[in-house]
Amino acid sequence: MPLSDHEQRMLEQMERALYEDDPKLASTLRGSGFGSGVRRRFGLAAIGFLIGVALLLVGVIFKIEPVSILGFIQMLLSVTYVIAWRGKPATPDTVEGAIGPNPKAAKKRKNASFMDGVEDRWRRRNDENGL
Repeated sequence: MPLSDHEQRMLEQMERALYEDDPKLASTLRGSGFGSGVRRRFGLAAIGFLIGVALLLVGVIFKIEPVSILGFIQMLLSVTYVIAWRGKPATPDTVEGAIGPNPKAAKKRKNASFMDGVEDRWRRRNDENGL
């Protein structure tokens, strides 16, 4: 179901406000870093795993034990590469740095809950637009 004109304008205003309030967060959310990084990691692991399977089969078929062992190790490394990967965890330093350059606003936001801040900004925007 498409958005109405009013909803589309409100969405655009919210996006602009997000870019103005916190450009770092906005660029992080808009960027495709997470999706492409995960796909690349899984793609490399899949290719490595298939190479390992091929080496294992070649070693078994031609009775070359070192090649079979190498293929098995390649398969294990590929699976470990995917399983051991974890995204960069959010630390208090990174979260606090993403709040913005204004220390008073950062302190105010830290003390208030997230939803309280969202509600306050929503009310201010509606008041400014006369809605």
